[in-house]
Amino acid sequence: MPPSSRRLLLLLILGTTALRLAAAEGVGLGIDESYMVAAGRTLRWGYFDHPPLAWWLAHAAAWLFGTDAAMVVRLPFIALFAVSTYCIYWLGNRVAGPRAGLWAAVALNLAPMFGVTTGSWVLPDGPLMAALLAGAVLLMQALEAPPTLKSAWGAWLGASVCLGLALLSKYSAVLAPLGLLGFLLTSPTHRPWLRRPQLWIGVALALALFAPVLVWNASHGWASFAFQGGRAAGHQMHPFGPFVVLGGAALFVLPWIWVGLVVALGRGLHRGPAAWRSWLLCWLALPPLVLFPVVALWSRHVLFHWAAPGYLFLFPLLGWELVRLGQARPRLLQVAALASAALVVTGIGVAGSEVRWNWLASVRTGLDPALQARPWSMLGPALAERGLLGRPHTVVAGPSWWFTGKLDYALGDAMPVICLDRDAREYGYLAPPRTHDGADVLLIMPLHRAAQNADRFAGHFLRLEPLAPLTVPLPHRLPVTFALFLGHGFKARLEAEGNGGE
Repeated sequence: MPPSSRRLLLLLILGTTALRLAAAEGVGLGIDESYMVAAGRTLRWGYFDHPPLAWWLAHAAAWLFGTDAAMVVRLPFIALFAVSTYCIYWLGNRVAGPRAGLWAAVALNLAPMFGVTTGSWVLPDGPLMAALLAGAVLLMQALEAPPTLKSAWGAWLGASVCLGLALLSKYSAVLAPLGLLGFLLTSPTHRPWLRRPQLWIGVALALALFAPVLVWNASHGWASFAFQGGRAAGHQMHPFGPFVVLGGAALFVLPWIWVGLVVALGRGLHRGPAAWRSWLLCWLALPPLVLFPVVALWSRHVLFHWAAPGYLFLFPLLGWELVRLGQARPRLLQVAALASAALVVTGIGVAGSEVRWNWLASVRTGLDPALQARPWSMLGPALAERGLLGRPHTVVAGPSWWFTGKLDYALGDAMPVICLDRDAREYGYLAPPRTHDGADVLLIMPLHRAAQNADRFAGHFLRLEPLAPLTVPLPHRLPVTFALFLGHGFKARLEAEGNGGE
């Protein structure tokens, strides 16, 4: 790496890491993050929604620092994105030189789907992306060696470990080996690797690392596989589904970056196997880019960010295209980069200031959306003031998995927390309601849906007693008021009401 490139890359990593740390301190955990951190306080080999690595990372950070504050549990994910940025640079440099690597790293950090969410939030995507990119770096090193070279063992096994870590992060990592297989079959120079032991021993090693997830699923009725696989099911065609998935990705990557990635993919495919490094990245990108829009033809459950690993592998090729653009239109490239950075930073600033200072209060009705990103740290003291915290033979219940996650994160270990909704996610295994049959249940729910939710859950109790609403103060925001009910003689029912309500 030339000294100038090293300095610029270091400045990029340090500068963007500082911004992420500031944002992590200023904005509380979102609903998915609160749910993962709270449910992840109990270490398990597997979890209902995803493999365990992201849960383990948040748990380890909280254990190390003695707190599960937002900044602390986000630290591993911020650090992993610094690793991802370096790996993107390395791949771009290998494909088309250091300038391509730098532009690839800049573009990755400017794309909100990567630089904002993957870059700091407590989600499986952070470790997934870092493991996939580190694996691609080692894989490219392995493929640079002749198939008979014994020293390639280290790179192959390292890439296999990275694949195992990716599988421990998110199930979609299984698409990366499919891309590698397509590359090996279509690249005559590298096809002999299919006959070498490094590849197959590496696959076995990755599966061995993934074994805890298989064991957990086998002992829990394959619940996680059934949940994720069920999202691909559908009973009617949705011809616009692929366009929704592609459009959502374009919006959250930034449309002009998304177009650049598509152009880079087209150029990479046109170069063919002769330019084998770009050919490899194209093949690694193709499975998720093709699979999820196709599944969206019949399933309404496909989310646009599921294809993110596919776009990820295209950023080194985008760096190549940006170098070409800079040679032809240097002013245009500089303006586009600065405008993109200004847009992203402004967007983060606007959203973060609303979460922190509540300046949209005058135009809001119903449940405040920003409450999803605010810690409900005063909930425990407010319940204690009413004599409801730590009440004997009483558990707290939420009406949905995400609301229960926020309650659980706020209360810590002060009271047991259960979820009464049919779609309880991890709470269906972590805190099964049936283990509290006969107990009193303090049901906490959004005020604006109190009557609806009380009707949903009344059948669980011999008597459901309405309590006075609970007003909880929040720093820098208007207080939030929750509806409270005290249920007596709780009886869990397999036919629990609802499906994902608030």
